[in-house]
Amino acid sequence: MTYCVGLSVEEGIVMLSDTRTNAGLDNISIFSKMFTVEQPGERALVVMTAGNLAITQAVWNHLQAGLWHNGLQQRLTDVPDMVSAAQLVGAAVRLVAQQDGPALAGQGISFDCSLLLGGQIAGGPPRLFLIYSAGNFIETTDDTPFLQIGEHKYGKPILDRVLTPQTSLIEGVALTLISMDSTLRSNLSVGMPLDLAVVRTDELRIGTRRRITDDDPYYRTIRDGWSQALRDAYQALPRPDFVPH
Repeated sequence: MTYCVGLSVEEGIVMLSDTRTNAGLDNISIFSKMFTVEQPGERALVVMTAGNLAITQAVWNHLQAGLWHNGLQQRLTDVPDMVSAAQLVGAAVRLVAQQDGPALAGQGISFDCSLLLGGQIAGGPPRLFLIYSAGNFIETTDDTPFLQIGEHKYGKPILDRVLTPQTSLIEGVALTLISMDSTLRSNLSVGMPLDLAVVRTDELRIGTRRRITDDDPYYRTIRDGWSQALRDAYQALPRPDFVPH
């Protein structure tokens, strides 16, 4: 299991992923689930993955090597816009499904992967997409300016309550860390360290790329502060007057 979350706001894109991969309680490893493509001044793309590790690594390998799509051999460095980038990722997913799907099915293993693709290519706005295991995809909207893959239910409430397209990038980083911390506390299959990437609108570069460990001072401040704020809010709530004392 994993948890990856991406925010798309007016100031840019925030992407955060955990790094835990497990195949049973006694087989836990750390693998980065975040990949980047950067040509400063021209494009800055971030890909995050969830699902079967062998499948997602195969997808990324195809994207690095290039694959035939719309009559051309293309990489993420070649596509002209973000929609084309999402289509290329979807094509890579379908290619891996064609190559490995039958063998996986023969072993009783489902073809399981999903990816978040966010960033900006010169000439267009920042955009954020979720690509499914069938290769199709959806995009964020003003009503829902975030996307999640993996173990998403614990980290969703804070985003539903607080996030808007006008949220600043700095606030967005704090929100993604709160969302991740809520997931870490409730699901042992999601684990530290974390990978963070921030792409500011029209900078066309990855302005922040950070590995966050459990002893990171800012993460500890967010974790402890949010826990205390929740306890304080709970204590301030009125008690039910319909329950006998």
